Amino acid sequence: MKRLLVFRFSAMGDVAMTVPVLYSLAKQYPDLQITVVSRAAFQAFFEQLPANVTFFVADLHGKHKGIRGLFRLFKELFKMKFDTVADLHCVLRTFFLCSCFRLKGVSIARIDKGRKEKKALICQKNKVRKQLPSSFERYTKVFNKLGFSFNLNFTSIYETEKVDTKLFSDYTGIKADQNWIGIAPFAKHAEKMYPLEKMEQVIKELNKKENTKIFLFGGGKEEIRQLQDWEEKYPHTINLAGKLKLNGELAAISQLDIMISMDSANMHMASLSHTPVISIWGATHPWCGFIGWKQSIDHAIQAELPCRPCSIFGNKPCISNDYACMNQITPEIILNKIHLFLH
Repeated sequence: MKRLLVFRFSAMGDVAMTVPVLYSLAKQYPDLQITVVSRAAFQAFFEQLPANVTFFVADLHGKHKGIRGLFRLFKELFKMKFDTVADLHCVLRTFFLCSCFRLKGVSIARIDKGRKEKKALICQKNKVRKQLPSSFERYTKVFNKLGFSFNLNFTSIYETEKVDTKLFSDYTGIKADQNWIGIAPFAKHAEKMYPLEKMEQVIKELNKKENTKIFLFGGGKEEIRQLQDWEEKYPHTINLAGKLKLNGELAAISQLDIMISMDSANMHMASLSHTPVISIWGATHPWCGFIGWKQSIDHAIQAELPCRPCSIFGNKPCISNDYACMNQITPEIILNKIHLFLH
């Protein structure tokens, strides 16, 4: 049995995007033993994958921290006798690890992040406006370089196993004939976040609808405080932030009729459970290649401005300082999109 090692340490959304590719590879190469190396926090993404996919924890803030820690990680992995290594991250850490494997005669393939074409997409002068390859395509090409040819045929991490409702039902109750709507209003960077006062208007209107439950997703003290405030104000709204583990969040998201999300990890979590997403885009753009697995571009809400996208990751300040890309999206636009989808 051949053994394949895969590196992808962060970020959460990028790690989640490896799942459809690894699932497809594992199903079409059942004799290939695949080991994914990533942070412990992301292990739940891979628990439902085929049996020939295993997970190895990289403790990058503990025993695998720094050069010595990375060399310790290499020695631990080298003992497992891998035939090939796929670097889906291509950062200094994985470059060091791959170099160690290459010196030992192990075949290596790295992701092409397309930095030049991404730079052309976000520049404000002579912007090249076009759809770039998705992360799914870029990941697939890495495995193609190693000699694996396969089709992407992923549907859901729950395709073969029933969802364990006990992971979340203490907080959500049991779904009957209601519409369950998820809202994940936060993102890592402010430039990717819809204004909270406008999102509250969306929640306020959805709360008036009969047979509707709204579930709020997020993390961190400030986010949880905001979501708790909305939960107290709107009786059909339930805050799930800080209450569920990652596997519980994935299971709960799988039961939603629709998820409302920014360009964030929650969009990708919904994609893994085959839950439709209405995504809201500001500084970033689906053209950058990060829209969720099989998510429709028709469900991506965005203001068509000549400056967009101005950032690949949403980590650059607004060039005009007015955040028009988000402020031109009214709550009514979002509500109409939700209504059209549900009916």
